[in-house]
Amino acid sequence: MKPFWKHVPDEMERHILAKAQRSAYLFLIASLFLWTMYESIQVYLRHTRPNLLPCLLLTGAALVQSFSQLILTRGAVKDDDSCETAPLARLIVLSCAAAGVLAAAVAAVVLLAVRP
Repeated sequence: MKPFWKHVPDEMERHILAKAQRSAYLFLIASLFLWTMYESIQVYLRHTRPNLLPCLLLTGAALVQSFSQLILTRGAVKDDDSCETAPLARLIVLSCAAAGVLAAAVAAVVLLAVRP
């Protein structure tokens, strides 16, 4: 009997796992979007300090998904001459978005740490 960590899933198990992961990802994105909207409304109506955590998590999840899809796509078709893989412009835009999120996170930490 093989240990459970050495179990190699068959095609049906991989399909089920992929569907379950997709459902979990969609739930995560929807929850973070609703949390971001709720926090934005609270800041607008009550003039409280912004909670940037849901927005940063939402942006981070989208960036991780985009980068991983880009990398997996390039790896899957790297030997295929007939298929053009993710253009350089998309990679540059994603890198700029990641740098922007990082800059916003650092600025938020600095600004929230300063007490007026």
